[in-house]
Amino acid sequence: MRTDRQLQNDVITELAWEPSIHAEEIGVEVKGGVVTLAGHVGTYSEKLEAERAAMRVVGVKALAVEIDVRLAGINARTDGDIARTVENVLQWTTCLPKDSVKIKVEGGWVTLTGEVHWDYQRKAAADAVRHLMGVKGVADLIILKPTVSAPLVKADIEAALVRRAHKDSNNISVSVIGNDVTLSGSVHDWSERDLATQTAWGTPGVRSVTNNTTVTY
Repeated sequence: MRTDRQLQNDVITELAWEPSIHAEEIGVEVKGGVVTLAGHVGTYSEKLEAERAAMRVVGVKALAVEIDVRLAGINARTDGDIARTVENVLQWTTCLPKDSVKIKVEGGWVTLTGEVHWDYQRKAAADAVRHLMGVKGVADLIILKPTVSAPLVKADIEAALVRRAHKDSNNISVSVIGNDVTLSGSVHDWSERDLATQTAWGTPGVRSVTNNTTVTY
């Protein structure tokens, strides 16, 4: 098992290796396997890339993000400009039903609300606006319309886990209440944990997913 110092060095190296990140602007602290990122970046997308880079490092148990997005120069835009751009981008996102997503922009933060049928549609809406100029953050409050019964959701998820996560499928339990899914048990790494979450969200009718699985290295 890596020490906190080794883990800190690994995270710093991973940040420096990612070309989309100005690693010198981000500080890394580690205590008990919990990594804290702090500092300032120029775009929201850079902040997201820093989070992803840290989570790729083996041994990271949890991540605390204290990074501020500070826009400067041409990246600074008014809320009105951002709102109009977001609206246009969503209108051109073909997988979204017309007018299904509502937009609010305040202080550079974009809040998305509305209803869609599938999780991939919800993700597509958020992904479409995260990298827009002037955006400091995205609050995804889009909800999913329930379409199937709880027993069918549970069966679909368990079958998909067997297909896609052979190593850990027997260690993952699925609980469904209404259209809310809770995963519990243990997995061997973060990629398997993410796969379980993605599998649950990929099932029609799922409204929310809580992943309580633990990573055992």
